[in-house]
Amino acid sequence: MARSSQRRRWQNIPRVAADLVDRFGWSPVALLNTVDRLYPGRGDRARKAGEAVRYGPHARHHLDVWVPSHPDSARLPVIVFFYGGGWHSGERVDYGFAAAAFAAQGFVAVVPDYRLVPEVRYPDFLEDAALALRWVWSNIAFYGGDPAKITVGGHSAGAYIAAMLALDPRWLTSVQLPPSTIKAGVLLSGPFDFAPFREWRGRATFGSYHDPAETQPINHVRADAPPLLLQHGSSDRLVYAKNSKSLDTALARVGAPHELRLYPGCDHAGTVVALSRPFRSRHPVLADAVSFLRSALELPTSPPRT
Repeated sequence: MARSSQRRRWQNIPRVAADLVDRFGWSPVALLNTVDRLYPGRGDRARKAGEAVRYGPHARHHLDVWVPSHPDSARLPVIVFFYGGGWHSGERVDYGFAAAAFAAQGFVAVVPDYRLVPEVRYPDFLEDAALALRWVWSNIAFYGGDPAKITVGGHSAGAYIAAMLALDPRWLTSVQLPPSTIKAGVLLSGPFDFAPFREWRGRATFGSYHDPAETQPINHVRADAPPLLLQHGSSDRLVYAKNSKSLDTALARVGAPHELRLYPGCDHAGTVVALSRPFRSRHPVLADAVSFLRSALELPTSPPRT
């Protein structure tokens, strides 16, 4: 009875947080993470097993590892989740809600930090991401993860990073990993076809690179790419859904395995907000992602845990 009363008391807090997220966009991510952390039940489903684990030499080369509180098996599938922020902002500690969401569904979830603009430009953050993936492949078994079942995911700029790792073999081969290391990916609200760079984040990140076409995920599609799920809000006015639609068309053209899910009325932040427990009823982003990944990994499907 006490637990039921506590849950009812917390039902008003997500509503307030939702108003703030809707009003101010994605800037109050730390608030959203706090609401998710305090919302009843997260600790029953997922826990942080590794904090600020170093994966490389730079000050931002750290990652967090989340695992199920009660794992179903000794070797679990893995997702490496890259956060967004226009390649110029973001902190892994603010995305515990995303890692916990996947960990609660039976994944070992890893969230790396990476170097940001203006300290670096393309392609330095991709090199960081590949280095993080190398660490995961070498060390994730210690946390109960299966290095033969590594997937990637991300939101916005993080979806761009995940897409480039999955589609362009250069990044994994640069850290002595075969392209087949990535078994599947889920890409939330990602920019995949945005050259020439008219928006300031794009200009700051990619504008000085000698070959703009080379920076675009759409130009690296290949028939043997890992299965990819493209998830985008129909009302996204920051990274328009045409990015996912264009990548969908390009992947279909070469016969690469993939799916496209568009969420009516969902804005740019909405896809990642929907990973947080208080907001999952808005759009089935998490359920769709988990179902897709488990199918791609040939794992038994099971109803998502709430």
